[in-house]
Amino acid sequence: MDFVPSLPVFLAFSLALLLLAITPGPDMTLWISRSLRDGRAIGLMTLAGTSFGISIHTMLVAFGISALIVASPTAFLLLKTGGAAYLLWLALQAVRHGSNFVIKAEGEAVVSKKGAFLNGLWVNLLNPKVIIFFMTFLPQFVTATDPHVTGKLIFLGLWSIILSLPIGVGIVYGADFMSNWLQANRKVLRGIDYTFAGVFSIFAVKILMTQAK
Repeated sequence: MDFVPSLPVFLAFSLALLLLAITPGPDMTLWISRSLRDGRAIGLMTLAGTSFGISIHTMLVAFGISALIVASPTAFLLLKTGGAAYLLWLALQAVRHGSNFVIKAEGEAVVSKKGAFLNGLWVNLLNPKVIIFFMTFLPQFVTATDPHVTGKLIFLGLWSIILSLPIGVGIVYGADFMSNWLQANRKVLRGIDYTFAGVFSIFAVKILMTQAK
């Protein structure tokens, strides 16, 4: 299998990825927020959306499209502006509706699974930091002159999803486990709403400050 890196490279990549997987970011914040607010199923669909976004980023890097986006000032500006605006919208939603969007009494979440998936997907795709990260991180584990470089980039990107998935699932289940207690303590839950709004706003500002080079 020519697309599989050597064992030392594979192990080094996996270790670096595990450390990155436990580092908080917009994706993780969204998983926790949706799980606390709407339950485990919605949290898992949000996680599926961000994971699918990673697969798209992988393909963009492997085929050189991400480099074109970063090289175009207009495209990059539109991307980071759209990403920041989306995160600010999520922050506004957390403040306006957060505690009121708890799972309904009959067990039906107010956010559809499709909506949760798309939330996760757009938060991931509209984050220019993810594009830059994948452009700089993945190539460190391949050789530019390798005839199988595209296949190896795709393999590493997809492996990053597989390796990070158990951590994401654990975070979703942990947030869902806490949701019952939080629903009985609405003041605490409301405080968390404002915390998430603040975190989303901070990430939005960081995205706006992101430079292509």
